[in-house]
Amino acid sequence: MLRGAAVAAAVPLVGGISAGSAFASGPASAASTHGHGGADLGPNVLVFDPSMGDAAIQEQVDAVFAVQQSNQFGTERYALAFKPGTYNVDVNVGFYTHVLGLGDSPEDVVINGHVTVDAQWFDGNGTQDFWRSAENLTIVPPDGLERWAVAQAGPMRRVHVKGNMILMPSPPGNGWSSGGFLADSVVDGQIDSGSQQQWLSRNDTIGSWTGSNWNMVFVGVEGAPATSFPTPPYTTVDRTPVVREKPFLTVDRHGAYQVFVPALRRDSTGTSWSKGPAKGRGIPLSDFHVARPGESAAAINLALALGKHLLFTPGIYPLSAPLLVLRPGTVVLGLGLATLQAVHNNALIEVADVDDVTVAGVILEAGSASSPVLLRVGDSLFRRSHAERPTALFDIFPRIGGAVPGGTDVSIRIDSHDVIVDHVWAWRADHGLDGTVGWSVNPAGTGFLVNGDRVTAYGLFVEHHQNYEVLWNGNQGRTYFFQNEHPYDVPTQSAWKHGSTNGYAAYKVGDHVTQHHAWGLGSYCFFDLNADIYTDRAYEVPDTPGVVFTSLMTVCLNGAGGGGILHCINDTGDPVQNGFGVYNMKSYADGTGTV
Repeated sequence: MLRGAAVAAAVPLVGGISAGSAFASGPASAASTHGHGGADLGPNVLVFDPSMGDAAIQEQVDAVFAVQQSNQFGTERYALAFKPGTYNVDVNVGFYTHVLGLGDSPEDVVINGHVTVDAQWFDGNGTQDFWRSAENLTIVPPDGLERWAVAQAGPMRRVHVKGNMILMPSPPGNGWSSGGFLADSVVDGQIDSGSQQQWLSRNDTIGSWTGSNWNMVFVGVEGAPATSFPTPPYTTVDRTPVVREKPFLTVDRHGAYQVFVPALRRDSTGTSWSKGPAKGRGIPLSDFHVARPGESAAAINLALALGKHLLFTPGIYPLSAPLLVLRPGTVVLGLGLATLQAVHNNALIEVADVDDVTVAGVILEAGSASSPVLLRVGDSLFRRSHAERPTALFDIFPRIGGAVPGGTDVSIRIDSHDVIVDHVWAWRADHGLDGTVGWSVNPAGTGFLVNGDRVTAYGLFVEHHQNYEVLWNGNQGRTYFFQNEHPYDVPTQSAWKHGSTNGYAAYKVGDHVTQHHAWGLGSYCFFDLNADIYTDRAYEVPDTPGVVFTSLMTVCLNGAGGGGILHCINDTGDPVQNGFGVYNMKSYADGTGTV
């Protein structure tokens, strides 16, 4: 989607607090997480207790927001963690801010106030409200309205909203918002999507839903509207076939911390927790290596080799070698949008072909010219079944360019079978700090490459890569919601061509694949150099009965002379070109499309 003016330079940062020394005179006590079985999570995890007093907590929360409100490409990272209890505070959630309750249930932490994402830093345009999250708490907005006007990489999970919810910025402005994800949550009232362009809700319970723009998808949601794509563009799947929820940090009344890992669910609807305690297992924090920014890959790999799980505290982690996850059941969990940087043309995380690994809550950044891959799951030699104990990825955000120059051949590569992918945004930057963005400055090939069978993706956001953005070679794959933009900065048509084909499909299913199903897909173009650039097709699939696409669309956001997308899927579907246009197709199977 068009992000305001498709900003080429960074928004000015707000100064005042530096990472690691932010609150020397204030939240040092709030940041302390020592206790029986506890651990020191560092100065950028602010842990609040009701006994601190609402005014003192509000002052600290506001101080974080003052730095993070417009800090789009800064290095500061924060987690705001609330111990069980009731708080009368308002939490504005800026960039790289992770708001989390530390109870066993979302009902254990009650915020009598707002937990808000708005866009007044950008004149009411929410299309760049990236990289922030909220989870595991109850929100009681005093005016009855919770606002969560996010773009990509702004998940809300395991939350109970006692009121209504709106997904667009507030006046003045009321600009667009641009793609969000709500999972394992209850909203008692109505959700109004407003100007939100696209959205995925998974395993929620909602009072009702109103509003639509391009692509609204509901999977396993109680209270969801019926499928009516394209008018309005709702796509509803009654049950979630297989999923487990993202692990989360908890603390008990003695100060002992653990990470709770929810159990696998099949054919589910609604949340994992609202009808009784969530099933799963708790892992004491003493079983984790608690990493601090600046630790080497060698030190972290030693901890993994010794059998530790891994918890990243907020910050930047320059790594010159990949982290090797070799043990079944390992949990790798980030707090505060912890950011791993590949600084030696290396991969960042390599997961062996083993059962039940979790990787969650991290930004993966290409910090050198040519990494082969940022995250790889499995290998091409051994592909065993993991149907009973699948590996799962949650809130994984590869980033190429924007903050630092760099490149990668593949952002995420999945070679294992039976992997669950629950919300990723693989972004080759279209704007950023000076010297970090350009056709040859931040090169990125494929965003999401799947070679394993029976891989399931919920919430697949992949943007601006220079080859097939999604290339799916495994059989029996499923995608529930896809959002894509073609690269903005194609300099010439010859640079955006392979063989006789103009451009690359945003989502390609391999020619040999016999079974694949995808629901709710949107692919957009905005070629911003006005160079008359065309892509032949947005989606490319084998014409076989087992490959089915349901609710798919293309959008052109160019001005006149900017080019466009000539076909929706294969050689079917009308063009969108040379000015704003939308094309919708209800389904495509066996070479036949239904408009």
